[in-house]
Amino acid sequence: MKVLSLNLGGPRPVPYTDHPQGVTAMDKRPVDGPVRVTAPGPKGTGGSGLAGDAVCDLRHHGGDDQAVYAYAREDLDGWERELGRPLPNGCFGENLTTEGLEVSGALIGERWRVGPELVLEVTSGRIPCRTFQGHLAERGWVKRFTRKAAAGAYLRVITPGEIRAGDPIEVVHRPGHGITAALQFRAVTTERELLSRLPEAGDALHPEALAKARKYVMDQVR
Repeated sequence: MKVLSLNLGGPRPVPYTDHPQGVTAMDKRPVDGPVRVTAPGPKGTGGSGLAGDAVCDLRHHGGDDQAVYAYAREDLDGWERELGRPLPNGCFGENLTTEGLEVSGALIGERWRVGPELVLEVTSGRIPCRTFQGHLAERGWVKRFTRKAAAGAYLRVITPGEIRAGDPIEVVHRPGHGITAALQFRAVTTERELLSRLPEAGDALHPEALAKARKYVMDQVR
């Protein structure tokens, strides 16, 4: 298991985003590194956890619980076959394109050591948006991505550190529950009945998803 590609992006103007300045940093490009990764701060104020990487729309992206986004090369390969077009590393806006790791199947609260120092913790799957659809220029992309539920994983920084392309990834902690990033994604998108299971993941779960799940559970017992 390794970082196949380490990807960063800067703001650029596009016609398909609702960002007030009309910019996005969705288009990430591979770099060799080293890149310092730290907790960026609370959502709304902190952006990406990776030095040199931009997050433009702080209303919906970035912050401590979405500091790093990872996507499996194996899932990108599957999309390449389905869409009939090349999908280079970073094109889904992921910071880490991984190899040999079940990213969407990772458990909420699962911890990865990346390189010698960095430790990351899985918090949630990635919800697709209008900007993602515009970036890929695929009609109906949000619905298509949602149906497949290969959402990748957002991660928070537990221990900061420097990483490079090619660094090994080691799973150093795996919780006992069965709540994966993919299951969490399905719960908040297409299968709301799964929301009742999400509290099993505890405080490792992205706080917005945890609040939604607890509200759902309370509504069911009223």
